[in-house]
Amino acid sequence: MAVPKGKQSKSRTNKRFANYKATAATLVECPHCHELAEAHRVCKNCGYYDGAEVVAQKAGGSESLVSQIERNRVSPAIDALLALADVLDINLEFLFDEYRKKRPVQVIRANERPSINEDDITYEQLAKPSGSDTENSIESYVLHIPAGSHTHRGSYGHIGREFGIITKGKARLTYENTEYVLEEGDSVSFSAGVRHVLENVGDCDLEAIWFVTPAQRFINH
Repeated sequence: MAVPKGKQSKSRTNKRFANYKATAATLVECPHCHELAEAHRVCKNCGYYDGAEVVAQKAGGSESLVSQIERNRVSPAIDALLALADVLDINLEFLFDEYRKKRPVQVIRANERPSINEDDITYEQLAKPSGSDTENSIESYVLHIPAGSHTHRGSYGHIGREFGIITKGKARLTYENTEYVLEEGDSVSFSAGVRHVLENVGDCDLEAIWFVTPAQRFINH
């Protein structure tokens, strides 16, 4: 087709862009902390560039303050954190995310476990999923199922996986159209996307430790 003078066709433009290639940033070893950093840029790990500490200067603070923040000696004000994040070219959320990751321990005392009852079945929560967790979240429970009873959750399936271990009694897992008998000490794992029911087929109460991922969060205490 005819092309107006001074205008390139789409095919020619696309051919030109097809030859463009992304260039990876050049990484060099920081002489101060020996971590990899972009060439001719401030080291995001220690704040040094060409032998001089510039993070404190650009952030409008002292080298002493930055040093104390790095060693967790002080709790900086939010404006100081904003200035540091701006100098290091990182999102402020990254700083709080690292804080959370360094304190991953969650303790639930035996006498403080949240629990719910569905009919005559009790779910005791062992691990509460974090509110910031998404697809990597996990929750776990101690199940107490009386003789002759069975679970209702999972009757229609849900996304994720489940893992369990029978700690007391005898169970039967019905997974879609297949049945599995589980004795004390047996463990099982499966994709939770299809119908699955756990039934107590023994003469005493059934106890099991159960894990679900991602968390379904049906205990909201």
